[in-house]
Amino acid sequence: MQTEIDKTEKVEERSYVSLSKTKKENQEPEDFLQNMPDVVCLSHLRWDFVYQRPQHLLSRFAQHGRVFFMEEPLFEEVSAPYLHLSPREDSLYVAVPHLPHGLSPKQVEDVQRQLLNELLEEQNIPRYACWYYTPMALGFSSHLTPLLTVYDCMDELAAFKFAPARLKELEQELFRKADLVFTGGQSLYEAKRDKHPSVHAFPSSIDKKHFVQARQEQPQPADQAHIPAPRLGFFGVIDERLDIDLLEALATARPDWHLVVIGPVVKIDPASLPQRPNIHYLGGKSYKELPAYLSGWDVALLPFAINESTAFISPTKTPEYLAAGQPVVSTPIRDVVRPYGDLGLVHIAATAGEFTEAIDAALLQKQDCAWSQKVERFMANMSWDQTWGQMVQQMAKVAAKKEKK
Repeated sequence: MQTEIDKTEKVEERSYVSLSKTKKENQEPEDFLQNMPDVVCLSHLRWDFVYQRPQHLLSRFAQHGRVFFMEEPLFEEVSAPYLHLSPREDSLYVAVPHLPHGLSPKQVEDVQRQLLNELLEEQNIPRYACWYYTPMALGFSSHLTPLLTVYDCMDELAAFKFAPARLKELEQELFRKADLVFTGGQSLYEAKRDKHPSVHAFPSSIDKKHFVQARQEQPQPADQAHIPAPRLGFFGVIDERLDIDLLEALATARPDWHLVVIGPVVKIDPASLPQRPNIHYLGGKSYKELPAYLSGWDVALLPFAINESTAFISPTKTPEYLAAGQPVVSTPIRDVVRPYGDLGLVHIAATAGEFTEAIDAALLQKQDCAWSQKVERFMANMSWDQTWGQMVQQMAKVAAKKEKK
């Protein structure tokens, strides 16, 4: 196993939840954190790709114990497979399998199983919790006997483009194996609640301290500074979930508006993206950079297509946009309509014409004190600290029961 000793810079300061011992109901979580098992996370997402739900949650666990985040393999010109282990934050390590080309699917699983076993042995991980983001990882980890197993189901992966054929089958196996199932939104909870006896909805939350920086005037990034106002912005992964026809229609209908699109392009051909003088693709940006870009926007957009891949999404960027003080216009994604649209916090528009009208209204909204106050009240108790703390409470109950047996 190869190990890298240089730590990357932390992306944010964090103030984590203290689960007080003064209340009897908090004793189990407090005990759990004081004697927390190592967390072995098996993920289809890469730690250094986009900073989102896994990073927010697992970084908090790393404040109390070791976290090992195992990614999908990279296929390279290597003579023998190996696992590259590198630190990111306090007690958090990213493990990346490097495999040679030409292996069969069974060989890929066999090698990952061997590398995972070596990780557990070499890092002395006898007591641990397994935290799954993808059921596909069961192909090489089903033999493990963790203290507890959590399936943090943040997306309906089977609906995504290029989803593996075995995914649904392995998800059923993961439901049988898991002690707890967490879902990334209310719609996903409603779809999964009958699949397991202990399913809990934990919708996207917010690091307000980070995004509220966008409410203050900031020096504009060089690649955005020259773009005329009004600027309508989107950040996130650019894939089959983005309604590129809607982007083109907006840009064509209103050439005086400038659309700023931030994020990596994956699973779709970049050449398929609409090209207009007033659409600006700025590429991927770090989590740390996002407030500076947001501060220069006039309206934030959620221009998602309404299709199978977006049926259960709960965009993390919804509360992030609002914390930044940005008016938001979204297509009718269910977990945006409920509750943000229903409460009048976000404009919902189903067609290009409605979207254009909604943007016109949103451009006047920053001066609407009643709207701003409504947003503040709604988000007053939202935080990743709170979400993580509630997850810990569920985990502590399960761990306490299993360790008493």
